[in-house]
Amino acid sequence: MATSMWRETTDEPLPKMPPGDPEAQLSGFELQLVEIMFAGATADTARRVADKTWDLVHDRPDTDPVKVRVVRGHEALARLAAEGGAPAA
Repeated sequence: MATSMWRETTDEPLPKMPPGDPEAQLSGFELQLVEIMFAGATADTARRVADKTWDLVHDRPDTDPVKVRVVRGHEALARLAAEGGAPAA
C-alpha cells in the first residue's frame, strides 16, 4: 500500500532502504511518505490526504510511530482545511 501511495504522491523513485531490521525500514519509509504527503497538502487536498494517510494506519495500535505521526498530522490538516492556511505541519 505504501509503495503505491509513494508513486501517486511523488515522481521520485522509491528511496533506498538502509540495512537493518525490515520492520524499522518499513516504518521509516512510511514516515517519509507521510511527511511528503503532509508537506504537499493544501486547503483543497487536506481531506484527501487525511483519508489516504488514515487508510495506511487505521488498524494499527495507537502506539505505532507512523499512526502517532498521522494522528498529529490530521490535527494540522483539519486546521488547514478549515482555515485555508499554510501547509500542514
